[in-house]
Amino acid sequence: MEKAELKCVALNEIDKWACQTLRKNRPHWKALEGYVKTFDFSGYKEKVDIVTGGFPCQAFSYAGKKLGLADARGTLFYEFARAVKEVNPLICIGENVRGLLSHENGNTLRGMFSILDEIDYNIVPFQVLLAVNYKVPQKRERLILVGIRKDIKLKYEYPKPYKKIYNLKDALKKGDLFPSNVPKSEGAKYPKNKIDVLDLVPPKGYWRDLPLNIQKQFMGGSFYLGGGKTGMARQIGWDEPCLTLTCSPAQKQTERCHPDETRPFTVREYARIQTFPDDWKFAGSVAQQYKQIGNAVPVNLGREVGYSIVKVLNQYYNLSKPK
Repeated sequence: MEKAELKCVALNEIDKWACQTLRKNRPHWKALEGYVKTFDFSGYKEKVDIVTGGFPCQAFSYAGKKLGLADARGTLFYEFARAVKEVNPLICIGENVRGLLSHENGNTLRGMFSILDEIDYNIVPFQVLLAVNYKVPQKRERLILVGIRKDIKLKYEYPKPYKKIYNLKDALKKGDLFPSNVPKSEGAKYPKNKIDVLDLVPPKGYWRDLPLNIQKQFMGGSFYLGGGKTGMARQIGWDEPCLTLTCSPAQKQTERCHPDETRPFTVREYARIQTFPDDWKFAGSVAQQYKQIGNAVPVNLGREVGYSIVKVLNQYYNLSKPK
């Protein structure tokens, strides 16, 4: 959002390492560290244009009645809605995984809509944005919910996709996306038994390309379950976008193997795939750094959402200027 010329007034984060990262890179930002429930945001009332939040989609209790703000108490969505209500911004933005669409048969999402309606926000028909369409060399999907305060009669449009799709080579080598090759950095390692298996996977292949006896041994009980599980024992090709990065690059059965070497991507390679600039430093252990990068919204995707919000704000402030 900063890349779209928006200014961060304050942010909340419970993870101490993520807070250290934010303070290290943006010492002028006000990072409120701790559980969101302990913070009061009413001091920002009507001084802020946008409130954004990412929250896990815990199930809401439906208790046979229309879900209201009080019913959502104890969930992080309740805290997001409370922040919006206390600040009363022009626009609120919620970010989540695609799975929210089907969570509790869609009831969770409907509950969120009814709560935002109750606090006087109209929800723009939601969209799942594919990061790969917005200069991100990764097949990552994010559900973006945009709410506009009911007294504002302006139309919001989601960012339009770019024509060019970037791939792993664009992420890690000098080119359009980055002015140099990826810097060297620390990274996780695969255990020997996994290296032995991944050495047998052809370029851009995955577990189904292994000999049958090794498939069964590597996959265990998962071998007999349905679904493609195409991320398992997966070697990424230079000429394709990366699969969605996880919080732990060497964890069982979500392999994202480097094209030329039998290893996970390093911390800086992870950051490049998420379009972080090379000068953005991460705090904490290597595991903590991977977790922060894996949990992040890709920088270039956030920038495009920022641009789309700025368009609405420009319309609003141009219309509200005295003639």
